[in-house]
Amino acid sequence: MTFNPSGALSFFWRLANQDPKRWHSVVSVAVVTTAIAALSGCATPLNPQSRDASTALSNSDRSTPLQTEALPAHSKSAAGVVPSTPLESIYALSGTTQSVASLEAPVELWDRMRRGFRMPDLQNALVTDREQWYSSRPDYIQRMTVRSSKYLFHIVEELERRNMPTELALLPFIESAFNPQAVSSAKAAGMWQFMPKTGTYFDLKQNMFKDDRRDVLASTRAALDYLQKLHTMFGDWHLALAAYNWGEGNVARAIARNKLAGLGTGYEDLNLPGETRLYVPKLQAVENIVAHPGAFKAELPLIENHPYFQEVAITRDIDVVLAAKLADVNIEDFKALNPSIHQPVILAAGMSQILLPWDSAKVFQRNFDAYTRGQYASWTTWTVPNTMAASEAARRTGMSESDLRSINSIPQRMLIKTGSTLLVPRSAKVVNDVTSHVAENGQLSLAPEIVTRRISVKARKGETVASLARRYRVSTLEVADWNQVTAHSSFKLGQSVVLFLPVKAKSTSKSSVKAKTIKRAPRQ
Repeated sequence: MTFNPSGALSFFWRLANQDPKRWHSVVSVAVVTTAIAALSGCATPLNPQSRDASTALSNSDRSTPLQTEALPAHSKSAAGVVPSTPLESIYALSGTTQSVASLEAPVELWDRMRRGFRMPDLQNALVTDREQWYSSRPDYIQRMTVRSSKYLFHIVEELERRNMPTELALLPFIESAFNPQAVSSAKAAGMWQFMPKTGTYFDLKQNMFKDDRRDVLASTRAALDYLQKLHTMFGDWHLALAAYNWGEGNVARAIARNKLAGLGTGYEDLNLPGETRLYVPKLQAVENIVAHPGAFKAELPLIENHPYFQEVAITRDIDVVLAAKLADVNIEDFKALNPSIHQPVILAAGMSQILLPWDSAKVFQRNFDAYTRGQYASWTTWTVPNTMAASEAARRTGMSESDLRSINSIPQRMLIKTGSTLLVPRSAKVVNDVTSHVAENGQLSLAPEIVTRRISVKARKGETVASLARRYRVSTLEVADWNQVTAHSSFKLGQSVVLFLPVKAKSTSKSSVKAKTIKRAPRQ
């Protein structure tokens, strides 16, 4: 019997498609075996034991980590999988001239993602528990995966470009169920769930107009930057994921404690809080379901291996509703691709681009160029010159108080502080768009209205305006103003003196009489 190189190639390529992770550990064996066969002019079959290789591999313990690091660096693609180099070696050694270009790119994104799975597998009772949890909720999996279809291609592309494991594209399933509008009880936001402080550290802008923690491109860039940083720190993807969930300082201290106690320092060795202990098993369970959906009776929606959206430049302030209309996209889909936008207007100086479905970008540009009304935005900003009530701000901007409160999210019994930025209607006379300084830094600052009570007290012997002010912790000028005297005046013994004290303040005098509660804004 003669050695058939094409048959060998067929075997290994079939194996790669069936279980991409094992392709790494087998391909080098294929190269060596084929080389020996070709060089020796092998006319006898391979060792009979090798015929059961595929069976042994398919039945082997999936928890065994793949030693991909042992492969030569040039044999890994940008996606971290073993691409054409080993196959080229096989073809060269076997004397065949078949082109590697015939190995087609995957049609489905799920398949492309599977080929980039290369993190060590975790297999324990927690993984099994989470597999059962997810697989018993097919409707939940369906909702998550359908929602992810808008974002997964971009994330996989970025992971491959950085040579990172594509399992990480599944992390938003664990963090937010791929909901870019998700907000946790701890105030983490977006599909990658960034806390405000961590988001700021990774240059995710958060102001009254946008929150980049929800932005598809910006948050993905920041999340992958953070994960790379953590992997560099700990040298292990499981520890990096634990640090992403629990904080790098906490993980570092847990490792230090184990070292001091002579214990192991791997993910499963550390004393972790419950949420972090379950974090990697959740990701492993989702990875297992994506890798073998049939085994879990899961149906994954078709996600084609091409971009879902593209970036479109924004050159003028424009209403969100108008932008969606010009792109011929319904407002829900528009917001799903641009979830960082807080307000009904997009400020070009602070958001230079939007995301649109691939086929809608040209439609938007054509309609934008053809728009003849000249003004794309019906909103602009106003900087509050001094602290004032919402009613006063509404009067100055020509809005009703209810509209002003609604559009700017101003609750009742709150004052608008000096320097705050408000969104207000834009008149036809306003020619210029909002400046970059306001678009990048605009904030709304509020202060509670001071609720006070009016009391009357009897002056003591030698009582002065200043002594009363000190006793009740108010200003001398206020006491003088309330009683229509000068700041240096004195009171007669027993004279009735008017004071306005905060409701929560406790009077230090027992001489107070009838009091009624009124609302007063602080003096400007």
